[in-house]
Amino acid sequence: MISRTILAGVLAAAGLCAAPQPLTTIQDTLYKADGSRFNGTLTISWTTFVAIDHSQVVQHATTVTVSDGNLRVQLVPTTTATPAACYTVVYNSDGRVQFQETWAVPSSVQPLRVRDVRIASPAPASASAGAVTGPVQESDVTGLISDLGARPLKGAAYSSSRVAWVNSNGALETVVGSPSDCVRVDGSSGPCGGTQPNFTDNETPAGVVDGANAAFVLAAVPNPAASLVLYRNGVLQKAAQDYTLSANTIQFVADAVPQPGDTLLAGYRVSGTTTDTTQLYPNPQVLCSGLGASTTSATLAGVGTCVIPGGFLAAGDRVEIRFDLEHAGSAGGYSFEVDWGSTTLLHRDAAVADTLAGGRADVALKASGAQFSHQSWGTNLTLNAGVGVASDDYFTDGITINFQAMAAGGDSVTLRSFAVIRIP
Repeated sequence: MISRTILAGVLAAAGLCAAPQPLTTIQDTLYKADGSRFNGTLTISWTTFVAIDHSQVVQHATTVTVSDGNLRVQLVPTTTATPAACYTVVYNSDGRVQFQETWAVPSSVQPLRVRDVRIASPAPASASAGAVTGPVQESDVTGLISDLGARPLKGAAYSSSRVAWVNSNGALETVVGSPSDCVRVDGSSGPCGGTQPNFTDNETPAGVVDGANAAFVLAAVPNPAASLVLYRNGVLQKAAQDYTLSANTIQFVADAVPQPGDTLLAGYRVSGTTTDTTQLYPNPQVLCSGLGASTTSATLAGVGTCVIPGGFLAAGDRVEIRFDLEHAGSAGGYSFEVDWGSTTLLHRDAAVADTLAGGRADVALKASGAQFSHQSWGTNLTLNAGVGVASDDYFTDGITINFQAMAAGGDSVTLRSFAVIRIP
């Protein structure tokens, strides 16, 4: 008898565990605005919640068919759920979505109509199907972190209605200055044009010319240093070969120390507020001049050179080259050539009877490279002229002008005189 009682209790408990979940029936007849009955489907979706009987209702969706306006569906109550939940209902008809609404379903043993469960919007503490409760994290949005990282950021000095520039950290800063200022590529500003560098011409360096003193001082520091042109008795002195420059002090090498009676003249640029702007000299300058050398070489050999340092020439300058040659001997003809860096300005082949020859070249400096023209002639050598272009970087690397010649059978060719003149 006791065993039968225990078994009945166990079966009753099992029956309670298997009891169906309480459901509320929504039953109604649906119409369209024109009075015809609604035909289509209702897609009902929800997020996970716990029902009043503590059963777990997981996030899902179901589709209910409505035929001739007749709707009947059973749903777990949501007004007593934890947390309080809602159903999102999407109406589909004629092959497309018609509208969407939210249902809050209470517990009821009697069927309810749609108007009994329809609510205007979910309560603040609840969420309809597909909605997210609480704040959305940036990491939850696909691609948002990378997109935010790629956008420019505002720097500490950023302000509106001003010109912006990008600082070293990649952030946007505001350029500071007057409305009429010009903005430079580094984000600084200043008056448009700025103060141009000044120049010094025909300055006599300070120092005793006695054959013993090798140090002479300029009134200012050449900027750039390569802009210094130094003449001793009208002959251009070569940096590193005849002297060295430290700030504004010229130090002559032992073999080039000025002797009593020598004349020193210097010309150079000095920096203003804008040191990167080229300042032109107002008058033509003789960069190189003098006597050349002789050669009996059967191949082209140097008979004269003029070295123009980097940073000295500027776009818009013209460089005029003049030269005169003499041929001695009767073994055969000869050739001569003038080179601008790696570019041949002119090359002529003369006959044995051309005892004298000469020529000139005119080089016009462009922003990059140069355009040149030339002409040459001889005792019997006809006048020849031509034009061309040179791509040599005259500003960064400087330019070396080479005079070359060659002779046949032991004859000689001599560069009697040459001059290189800069015309700003």
